[in-house]
Amino acid sequence: MSATARRELADFLRSRRRQVNPRVAGLPAGGARRTPGLRREEVALLSGVGHTWYTWLEQGRDIRPSRQVVDALARTLRMSPAEHEYVMRLAGHGAVPAGAADGMPAHVQRLLDALGPSPAYVITASWSIVGWNRAYERLYPGVATVPAADRNLLWLVFADPAVRELLGDWTTDSRRFLTQFRAEVGPRLADREVVDLVARLEVASPHFRAGWASHDVDRFSSGQRRFRHPDVGELLLEHHQLTPADAPGLQLVVYTAAAGSDTAARLDRLTG
Repeated sequence: MSATARRELADFLRSRRRQVNPRVAGLPAGGARRTPGLRREEVALLSGVGHTWYTWLEQGRDIRPSRQVVDALARTLRMSPAEHEYVMRLAGHGAVPAGAADGMPAHVQRLLDALGPSPAYVITASWSIVGWNRAYERLYPGVATVPAADRNLLWLVFADPAVRELLGDWTTDSRRFLTQFRAEVGPRLADREVVDLVARLEVASPHFRAGWASHDVDRFSSGQRRFRHPDVGELLLEHHQLTPADAPGLQLVVYTAAAGSDTAARLDRLTG
């Protein structure tokens, strides 16, 4: 585990510990508590580990918990599946996302173009947008005009007013993007590209700064997303995310018209 991963694991465990109701954890009621949530010694006891060892873990010391210990902590702290996966990766277990790809393979761009009226784009492991099709450029024209250094999905969500207007519920949608981003880059928080992006966003967006400090994580799930386009009105799109087998450092994001809506007709008008 890198020093950055140890610090993030320590901060994350503290943040989750403070959110657990002692009664829900099976502890007796009563007794004054200076801070909300569980005490360190309670987490250690419920997880079957030593109090001193767990304290060291929350202090970011150079120790590596086993898979079994991570599983026990996840149960004690009532972690969601995404949170459990996140701490597993921070602790050095499981797959770590591949690094950013160098450029866009031509065959991936051809796949984007073949999707016709379905807006689609490609991001790297650090969420830099490296490819898109005509439909996505019509949905969000800024993708083609923004400086390359700013062509990062998370940056655009929090820093571009046009994206704020485009998203159906910016407060909820931006939070979802943030928690998914953190879940993906957790083991790579020390990477220069991630460090620089987070630092810029903390300065540019109080909303991002507060969300980042919460240490919340979530995994991606396909589902419906609403957009408000200035030319064709409301679009109800299904959001899909795929990883090319021969380009594991890339993610292909595709929006298709939701069944039972008039979005398909609106996309046809949008793409002309």
